[in-house]
Amino acid sequence: MQKKPIILVSSTVYGIEELLERIYSLLTQFGYEVWMSHKGTMPVFSNKSAFDNCIEAVEKCDLFLGIITPAYGSGRDDNDGFSITHRELKEAIRLNKPRWLLSHDHVVFARSFLKVLGYDSKEKRDELTVKKNNFFSDLRIIDMYEDATMESERNISERKGNWVQKFNTDDDAMLFTTAQFSRFQEVEEFIKENFQNLKGGRK
Repeated sequence: MQKKPIILVSSTVYGIEELLERIYSLLTQFGYEVWMSHKGTMPVFSNKSAFDNCIEAVEKCDLFLGIITPAYGSGRDDNDGFSITHRELKEAIRLNKPRWLLSHDHVVFARSFLKVLGYDSKEKRDELTVKKNNFFSDLRIIDMYEDATMESERNISERKGNWVQKFNTDDDAMLFTTAQFSRFQEVEEFIKENFQNLKGGRK
């Protein structure tokens, strides 16, 4: 029996529970093995922290679907303060995992608005403090978005895997997910090609 491609869905949970349920159902129908903390399908080992279990899942998955929302996430790395979701994204980029990213419109708008006000870099945004509100938890959510779009790579032609699809409604996100992952055979070929490239030391 052929092994199902493993896709890790990385996101915070608060406020998008219904979307995660729909994505999980869709991807399993398409034939993928879906690792999602919200559904309890992430491989968990009792001798490791939640943080380490999540990072190991990024290392072992075949595909990475990241969802950036206005909620930054609770679990933070004691060393650098990154949320688990942010660290998962960074690890997927470091490992050059085949990845697809969705970002909520509020995140994209907030980044554009702050740029207009002159806060066009992480260093400048660090000068700001976000008061408690119901819409946006932490300005580092913009850092996540810029990590995903490979903003640090100044040469645009050198940016690889930097497509981030904006979504406003659950239906927007579902349309993107369907379009990208319904082509099961193409995705399988992409996994094989990516594995061969990494094995050969090519980016």
